[in-house]
Amino acid sequence: MALERTFAIIKPDAVGRGLTGEILSRIHKAGFAIVAIKSMRLTKEEAGGFYAVHKARPFFGELTDFMSSGKIVALVLEGEGAIAKWRDTMGATDPAKAAPGTIRRDLGTSIGSNCTHGSDAPDTAAFEIGYFFAGLDLI
Repeated sequence: MALERTFAIIKPDAVGRGLTGEILSRIHKAGFAIVAIKSMRLTKEEAGGFYAVHKARPFFGELTDFMSSGKIVALVLEGEGAIAKWRDTMGATDPAKAAPGTIRRDLGTSIGSNCTHGSDAPDTAAFEIGYFFAGLDLI
């Protein structure tokens, strides 16, 4: 497998419940290198730009309200097959359908409050990493 980078977010529900350390621990245990990390609070407009691909969907307003409701932790993770590996580590979007031992199954409370985000493909990873981190952040 090729070494690749993916983008991850620890979402406001997880940060607000004090789960950042637990999720970072799971990232390390899964064998990822953290290339870049920052804690921040998105404006509704910034959240809208990040999730622009979902703009026409009925949940867009609710999603941008949620993602701007509190602090997030944005990360760039690196590892072999990082995109698929991070998605496996997170688990399915719906915590009730996620595999045992995944972040979303163990820590998520609903589809909307599922603790984490992860890129789903190389092109989205590139966009998402670039949305939050400048080139010098990624050295």
